[in-house]
Amino acid sequence: MRTAILILFLMVSIPAFSQTAREVMVKMDEKMRGNTSQATILIRTVRPSWNREMRVKTWAKGLDYSMIYVESPQKDKGIVYLKRKNEVWNWMPSIEKIIKLPPSMMSQSWMGTDFSNDDLVKESSIVNDYTHVFSGDTLIDNRKCWLINLTPKPEAAVVWGKLVVAVDKTDFVEMHVRFYDEDGVLVSTMNGYDVKMMDGRIIPTRFYMVPADKKNQRTEMIYENITFNKPIADGFFTTEQMKSVH
Repeated sequence: MRTAILILFLMVSIPAFSQTAREVMVKMDEKMRGNTSQATILIRTVRPSWNREMRVKTWAKGLDYSMIYVESPQKDKGIVYLKRKNEVWNWMPSIEKIIKLPPSMMSQSWMGTDFSNDDLVKESSIVNDYTHVFSGDTLIDNRKCWLINLTPKPEAAVVWGKLVVAVDKTDFVEMHVRFYDEDGVLVSTMNGYDVKMMDGRIIPTRFYMVPADKKNQRTEMIYENITFNKPIADGFFTTEQMKSVH
């Protein structure tokens, strides 16, 4: 009788506590995304002989819509990037021209930083474009994390050949990502820092992207503020809006 009760207890309890690697990635992605988000981000590009700061405002809605507006420095002010579903556009106020970015440009540097166009605009989806498999556990800043391997689905048009992501087991925050090319060569590493509460969510507020083959080089992305789930109409994310957004 005691054995039967124990088996019944395990059958009831295990599903309640088990979750797939994909479910973990969904929770992690939703943590930083929400239904909508609006943020001000300081981006600092660090090189051996110079540093450069840029401040941007961002708007995002679900997986289909996002916009980035460059607020400073003055020479870049007004540059806008827009994602609408599978299309990415760039507004250049200096030449008053909207340019549609081809998929081949998504792996290139975003405005001279160590982030790619895909990293910032997020054309690909870490949830829908990859398969997810647990590969182990690790400890980062005293936070117990899952290690999850992401490999692209055959039909997915993605930049990376593989990702290895560390996700905090308690708060589902992204603490570490390694980016590999199609040949399995490490391209860059991103680490999350300064985990704290912003607009009711515990998130990393500082990210460092470090290229694997370039010494003393990195790009820092610092969230100065972020607001989640404030309604944004789909009509905000249009090429016409790019010309007047502030």
